[in-house]
Amino acid sequence: MINVSALYAHYLAAHGQVSTDSRQPQPGTLFFALNGPSFRGADFAAQAVAKGALVAVVDDAALAAQDAAHYFFAPDPLEALQALAAHHRQQFRGPVLAVSGSNGKTTTKELLTAVLAKRFRVLATLGNLNNHIGVPLTLLRLRLDEHDFAVVEMGANHRGEIAAYCQWARPTHGLLTNIGKAHLEGFGGAAGVALGKGELFDFLRATGGLAFVNTLDAQVVARAAAVPQRRTYPGPADDYPATLLAADPAVALRLGAAGPDVAAHITGGYNFPNLAAAAAVGKFFGVPVDDIAAALATYNPQNNRSQLLRTARGNELILDAYNANPSSMAAALRSFAQRPAAAGQGKLVILGDMFELGPEAEAEHRALGELLADLALPEVLLVGPLLASAQPALGPRARHFATKAAAAAWLTAAPLSGRQVLVKGSRGMALETLVEVL
Repeated sequence: MINVSALYAHYLAAHGQVSTDSRQPQPGTLFFALNGPSFRGADFAAQAVAKGALVAVVDDAALAAQDAAHYFFAPDPLEALQALAAHHRQQFRGPVLAVSGSNGKTTTKELLTAVLAKRFRVLATLGNLNNHIGVPLTLLRLRLDEHDFAVVEMGANHRGEIAAYCQWARPTHGLLTNIGKAHLEGFGGAAGVALGKGELFDFLRATGGLAFVNTLDAQVVARAAAVPQRRTYPGPADDYPATLLAADPAVALRLGAAGPDVAAHITGGYNFPNLAAAAAVGKFFGVPVDDIAAALATYNPQNNRSQLLRTARGNELILDAYNANPSSMAAALRSFAQRPAAAGQGKLVILGDMFELGPEAEAEHRALGELLADLALPEVLLVGPLLASAQPALGPRARHFATKAAAAAWLTAAPLSGRQVLVKGSRGMALETLVEVL
């Protein structure tokens, strides 16, 4: 068993500074010696202490007994981190908004943070630290005297994860961006995705929390039906209506029935629900509508998510290469196909493999090829072995490269200019590295 009260005393002594990486400086931190697939964290605890960590949490009972001033024994340091985060969360009295979904979680979290910061002192997940380690680390960044609102992003690739995160974060409010075909391998298919993502709403139902419901997604609506407290967006009859005015080159939307109108810096109609979600939550929590509009208008996407870039050779890039799954790929391609092009401006898509689809991988990549054929996009570059399944539906319009290096070599030998280009693939493909070539 973990003595959470004693561990919390060390956390307070460290002024909430927590570390899990012994390679970094550790001035006054509480260091958790987490184990990895090929290393034991306790082997690096002395290094962390030498760098200034006040206490290292280790699963080495002998080490802790030998030097109790610098080492704290926990049978499982990861479970200790999670238990500490849950204990600290219980001390916080402000709203905790959990954000999950198949696509758009991080973008929506950042939009929410921008809007809510107009009224509150907001703690939000950094980057996409949304897993079994990232969620506890986010909660431990809460400062009881500095924050009065928390936005916690929750990612998952199998059932039970979000339920566990909710036990630590105890969200008072929750939002699912959408439910689609992501991490099919871990969830065991599309039905498993809906059940896994729905664990957030299950928790809110059980605890009397409130769900924000995207009525454009039928599965989200279905999963939210059992939650007594809910607010809907962005339909005209919903609690918080919004209207998509334009999607290209960037999204424009109207908040409410009569405005204000917002010209955002984010591209793609698939981002309209994300913007509308941030507006809905802001309105619910009393952020003035003009402040909401200003926050949405000034948000600039980063980290390869729906970024609009222009190159020296006149190419206009939509860089959406942070991640991909069948649902997000289809949304991005449909949006790109509908995007108007200037006279003489050709269109090209560069797509990378979609990972974590399990036994459905071949069928989903083949279906992607069929979608590309239906959209009649003139030029397609397919990168990665899985996308070989997509090529037969496309014929000569598509070039397939087994590796990213081969694609880069072809692009270097045949430089593009004056094109609209969509770049999208799973994180492991790291297609953003092709931007230099483009």
